[in-house]
Amino acid sequence: MPNSSTVLLVEADPAVGPPMRSDLEEAGYSIVVANQAAAGLHQALELQPALVVVDRTLAGESGLGFCRALRARGLQLPVVLLMVRDLLEDRIACLEAGADDYFLKPYRPDRFLRLVGVYLQPPSGVTEQLRFADLVLDLTTRRALRQGRAIDLTMKEFELLKYLMEHPREVVTREQILENVWGYNFMGESNVIEVYIRYLRLKIEDEGGKRLIQTVRSVGYVLRET
Repeated sequence: MPNSSTVLLVEADPAVGPPMRSDLEEAGYSIVVANQAAAGLHQALELQPALVVVDRTLAGESGLGFCRALRARGLQLPVVLLMVRDLLEDRIACLEAGADDYFLKPYRPDRFLRLVGVYLQPPSGVTEQLRFADLVLDLTTRRALRQGRAIDLTMKEFELLKYLMEHPREVVTREQILENVWGYNFMGESNVIEVYIRYLRLKIEDEGGKRLIQTVRSVGYVLRET
């Protein structure tokens, strides 16, 4: 069970790490800091933090490699990647590595703390499920089920699928998705939605399942069976 207020910060940059740690502690979070990917992976496995924040560049190491190693060990903790660029290929690399989200440098305390707040909202304590056709989303475990097959989701994949399942057969625009799923002042382009939709489809259609997330050209997406 993840520690509900513990944030693991994997960051070696002296211009970013200390102020980020100070701001998080002032906001009431418990902070654990690691300066290298290997140490960060050990802390993640040992402590099960509620959130991991990792720099993409760690003194020659790769934050992407850290994310892959974390997911390979079965940990579904939310991971935010610190990046200096916001190109489509960077967002794809972020998602493919298993990160849930990213935050662009330079460090801006107000935006960063809003992002952290999105991921560390306290659970409601109510066991609940959403259902559409043969797809079930468990809001407690953050797992999807389809035809008896359990599907592990990253935090952002879960939030996206949850939003679509809360609005079945209703066309939702890209702007609505950005506002309701990302939940903060998103600075990137809406292309990031296409990336997440593609990987979400791959997961829920992995064994020949019928397509449920339909594209409405030039508008957005809709959850429907045909």
